[in-house]
Amino acid sequence: TCTNSKQESSARMNHQSDDEDDLLNNRQLNRLPRPCTPPGIPPSLNRQREKKLSFGVVCSSNINRSMEAHVVLGNVGLNVESYGTGTTVRLPGRSAMEPRIFKFGTPYAQMYESLAATREDESFFQLNGVLQLCRRGAAVKTAPQRWQDTTSTDISLHDVVIAFEERIFDAVVEDLQTREPTEAFAPIHVICLDTKDNPHEAKLQGRVALELCWLLEAAADDLVVEAPEIVEKFEDENMSHTQIKVLYQLCYL
Repeated sequence: TCTNSKQESSARMNHQSDDEDDLLNNRQLNRLPRPCTPPGIPPSLNRQREKKLSFGVVCSSNINRSMEAHVVLGNVGLNVESYGTGTTVRLPGRSAMEPRIFKFGTPYAQMYESLAATREDESFFQLNGVLQLCRRGAAVKTAPQRWQDTTSTDISLHDVVIAFEERIFDAVVEDLQTREPTEAFAPIHVICLDTKDNPHEAKLQGRVALELCWLLEAAADDLVVEAPEIVEKFEDENMSHTQIKVLYQLCYL
C-alpha cells in the first residue's frame, strides 16, 4: 500500500510538472517579442508628421499575408489592424485534403499548442512553417479576426483597406456595400495587391504594401481625390515586371 501510494504521489507530481511546463510555454508564447522587420524609413515629408490614416490589411485566415503586413506597417508606426475573410482559419496540414482548421477568435497560442501536441506534429508543423506563423501572430495580437464579424463602427475607422487576393478584395467590397451605413458615412479606399499565399511572397508584398501606404499617408488630407492616381501610378512604376494586378475601389460606410 505504501509503495502504491508513493507511485501515485510520484505520478501526480510528474503530471503536475507537465502541466506547469505547458502553462509556462503558453505564457512564454503570449509574451513573445514583436517580430523585427527592415527599418522601412518613411519618406522625408512624412518623417515628422503625425500618422493620419488607419489601415486595414486582409487575407483569408489572418495568419500569413495580412499578419506580415500588420507587422511591417505597425513596426514603422502606421495605424493598422489585420483581418481574414474566410469562414474558418485554415492552415496547411499533411496533405491538401487534411488542412488544420480553427475558428476565428482561437488564440494563436492555442493553435500553436494544438499543432505541437505531439513530437511528430511539432516537427512537421515546424518544418512547414506553420508554427512560426502562430508564434508571430501571438507576438502581435491575441487571435485572428474575421472581417465580416467586425462591427461597422470598427470597420469605418479604417481609411484604407488592402486585400492580398482578388477574391478577398471582392469579398471586402461586397461586405462594405451590404452593411448599413454608419452615421459618419466616410470613404474607405479598398486596394488589392494580389499575393500568393506563402510566407516568401507575403514578405515581399508586405514591403510593397508599405511603400504604397507611405504614398497614401502623404496624401491623407485629400485622399478621395488623390488615391486613384496614386494607385495607378504605383502600379505602373512597381508592377511592370509582374502580372500582379492592383485593383482599386472607393466605398463608403
